[in-house]
Amino acid sequence: MTTTKSFLVLSAAVAVAIFAFVGVANADTLYRQLEEGNSGADVSSLQTFLAKDRTIYPQGLVTGYFGSLTKSAVSNFQARNGIATVGRVGPVTLVAINAQMGGNLGGDVNAPIIWGVTQAPGINSASIRWNTSEQAAGIVYYSTSYPSMIEGMTDVTISGSVAMTDTLLRTSQSVSIAGLQPNTTYYYVIYTRDGSGNVQVTWPATFRTTN
Repeated sequence: MTTTKSFLVLSAAVAVAIFAFVGVANADTLYRQLEEGNSGADVSSLQTFLAKDRTIYPQGLVTGYFGSLTKSAVSNFQARNGIATVGRVGPVTLVAINAQMGGNLGGDVNAPIIWGVTQAPGINSASIRWNTSEQAAGIVYYSTSYPSMIEGMTDVTISGSVAMTDTLLRTSQSVSIAGLQPNTTYYYVIYTRDGSGNVQVTWPATFRTTN
């Protein structure tokens, strides 16, 4: 009787463990930013994703705890994808990882997709237009030097001057930039945020004003 009872308890424990593992494996979208010291199923999901590439996460440990090994793996992922290697899953890294993982954990966790970007430079001005997959507010950062993008806990800090649209959420945006120098190359980054606070940014692009 004791042996049978022990076997049933062990079997139940194994079943719970398998269920938990399957739940983690299916958690294919990260719904929060992550950093060293965090723990949970989403950390396990992150580790499972990173472990698929041994050049990024050679240890391949799935512990549910964001320690130094996971931080190093995130840095490797960021370096591979042209993101500042801060070792933390901030807004830019979150979008990049979710785009490669796919899936959804529920709620609005998807950043707006930016598409259809057009530019119309003049002598001392330029117009930037774009669309988004959902309603969002937009900002254009611009500069004559290549911009930096630094991830914070809840946002992205982008260098350069700012040209902002109105604060209404829209699926089509247009920004006019004035006071530019003629015959000059400018870098620009489009920043969008939806009503749930999900952030999407473009990689720096350029336009050149006319003579």
